[in-house]
Amino acid sequence: MAGMGPATAGRTQAARRSANAEPGFLLDAHGGLCHTGSAGRGPCGQRLPVRPRICGVENYPEVEPLAFNNFRVRLAETPAELEASQALRYRVFYEEMQASPSPEVRSQRRDFDSFDDICDHLLVIDESRSTGAEGVVGTYRLLRRSIALQHGGFYSEQEFDLSALLRWEGEIVELGRSCVDTGYRSRSVMQMLWRGLAEYVRLHDLELMFGCASFPGTDPAQLAAQLSYLHHYHLAPPALRPRALARHYVAMGMLPPSGFDAKSVLANLPPLIKGYLRVGGFVGDGAVVDHQFNTTDISVIVKTDQLSDKYDKHYRRASSPADSN
Repeated sequence: MAGMGPATAGRTQAARRSANAEPGFLLDAHGGLCHTGSAGRGPCGQRLPVRPRICGVENYPEVEPLAFNNFRVRLAETPAELEASQALRYRVFYEEMQASPSPEVRSQRRDFDSFDDICDHLLVIDESRSTGAEGVVGTYRLLRRSIALQHGGFYSEQEFDLSALLRWEGEIVELGRSCVDTGYRSRSVMQMLWRGLAEYVRLHDLELMFGCASFPGTDPAQLAAQLSYLHHYHLAPPALRPRALARHYVAMGMLPPSGFDAKSVLANLPPLIKGYLRVGGFVGDGAVVDHQFNTTDISVIVKTDQLSDKYDKHYRRASSPADSN
């Protein structure tokens, strides 16, 4: 399942942004992310939802793009950019990670499902290749509760009971479909995704981030040390703890703390999971085997107020030359 890592593709075509919109994902004078766009029509003529100027004013303070060297991070604004992110997801999840595509997904060579219609899609664009769709090299899919509640819920509810998490009163966001092109898995690209995500959190006053994170492989026994480490040392408090649905539930605490080397296990966790832990992330109760995506999934939760000053500054500061490798 491509949540905070891969996910099951459905049949609905992705939502379209206006082909005439001028892309905008800018830092305003207060450090917020200004998203500019306009209404338009998709390739089949359907009317697209209006994307208002989030800054809320006609005359902005002086702004500068969220960019470093040849990389720029912003939200997808055109049908072509959204399709480029879906094509990137296909290459990573289906070709590289050997997920099993539906006939429709295989024929279009794009990973798409009905949730794409209601999500924001954060992009990293390599402008040395293109300032638009052909430059997409990284992506994150973002679904806020205020939107999900109008459209049947969250993607990860297919695998996890989110009842406890959904009792949280503030705004929350589900993260998913995170991936980076194989030729761009450098510190700089991951840094740009995190910087964009941090600004999105600030813009929408998000208090919790959550989603599915994935380990490659479908044999939980082979992941006993990793799952046990997460269960013993990073289990979410009951008030925030998702639980794998009974029909999917795989116990994570297969080994006692004495049965693995915690330091070694932490060092070898997938980079994305390690990144969430560094900002105070928790995991839910139980793992889920996703045979379609050839993964074992866990639920991850991050309270945004737990972003440490050091880590936050690391991902927000202008990168030094050493960060560009």
